Amino acid sequence: MIEVTCAIITNEEGHVLVTQRSADMKLPLKFEFPGGKIETGESAEQCLLREVKEELNLEIEIVSSLSPVIYHYSEFSIRLIPFVCYIKSGNLILREHASSSWRSIDQSLLDLDWAAADIPIVREFLSTRN
Repeated sequence: MIEVTCAIITNEEGHVLVTQRSADMKLPLKFEFPGGKIETGESAEQCLLREVKEELNLEIEIVSSLSPVIYHYSEFSIRLIPFVCYIKSGNLILREHASSSWRSIDQSLLDLDWAAADIPIVREFLSTRN
């Protein structure tokens, strides 16, 4: 079981940042909330701050957490730990992803081609916004 974090980064305009995995990554070109694997001795929160800085050049503030998701892909299993965040500083630079965009926080988020483990997180996040 791989322990992974993800950041649901929101802004004041009511949008959320989504990223698209590169063609070279596992689950190529699927959309996801950015994050990454927890390293030995690291808390989930520390992991998220580090991964977002490494992958997106952003400093974030964690606001709250959502329910972790356990998902079994054919080649591996993950426990995905989501956090709702906002940007404190930095300019977005994609270092690993194919693309990113700010999307309205509404049901149209579900229209994206998400990595399967992210789908329950999208649904829970949307349910907390109503």
